[in-house]
Amino acid sequence: MSWLWAVFTVLAAGGQVLRNAQQKELTETLGTVGATHVRFLFGLPFGLIFLLLVLAANGQGLPPLNGTMLAWSTAAALAQIGATALLLAAMRERSFVVTTAYAKTEPVQVAVFGLAFLGDRLSPGLAAAILIATAGVLIMSWPRSNTRDAFTWTPAILGIASGAMFAIAAIGFRGGIRALAAPNFVLAATTTLALGLIIQTAMLSSYLFLFDRDKLIAICREWRPSLLAGFTGAFASQMWFLAFALETAAKVRTLALVEVLFAQVLSRNLFKQQLASREMLGIGLIIAGVVLLLNL
Repeated sequence: MSWLWAVFTVLAAGGQVLRNAQQKELTETLGTVGATHVRFLFGLPFGLIFLLLVLAANGQGLPPLNGTMLAWSTAAALAQIGATALLLAAMRERSFVVTTAYAKTEPVQVAVFGLAFLGDRLSPGLAAAILIATAGVLIMSWPRSNTRDAFTWTPAILGIASGAMFAIAAIGFRGGIRALAAPNFVLAATTTLALGLIIQTAMLSSYLFLFDRDKLIAICREWRPSLLAGFTGAFASQMWFLAFALETAAKVRTLALVEVLFAQVLSRNLFKQQLASREMLGIGLIIAGVVLLLNL
């Protein structure tokens, strides 16, 4: 089933857009760090449930963890914390869909990091698909001069830096999955996800307990919307990890640019944000890049 990674990726992209929208709303009451922590704190129970279900289905215990897997997963977990915080900070500066577009410069960075650290090589067709789709993202992110989206450096830097951190996280988690000696890709992906969420929850909970206990209390008070964000985040991550277990991070994150299209639909219906004709051209290029990718 060579196409299975693509199904997982599209499901992950849809779940991630929903989670980002929920976290964007939570930044108003919890701030950037608080809304970032929601993803991990309330996602952990669902990640553990996913793991228990997979273990039950396989009829065996956890695969043995090793130093290489732990190193990859820890580095990726830290990068994902930073990426999420930077993305939410950028969303406070710019519109939801344009911020998502800035962050989606990630595939080019994933391709570079994947080649450097995992030896994931690029074919000419894949390189072309990445460049075409990323060009579409950059066109989409071009600001309108007469709106609040007029260009400023702060959200651009935050968004692109977020994309770089997400790229490092993608490479790290794929490295962790590959380093785990599991009997099948589902168990390898789900074990790595649970470990990552444990690391992230422990680190951010400790930080808030030591330096901002009021924020930790506020997060607990917002448990109802946070629980939904936690579930959508854990579901999206589960799909990402399954895709990473089957295909290179560069291909996965390039197809993931469909997230920008989902974000555009959500922006029009939830945040009442409209797109210009230039942004529609960007959407066309993203679609062209994705079609080329899926035909490789």
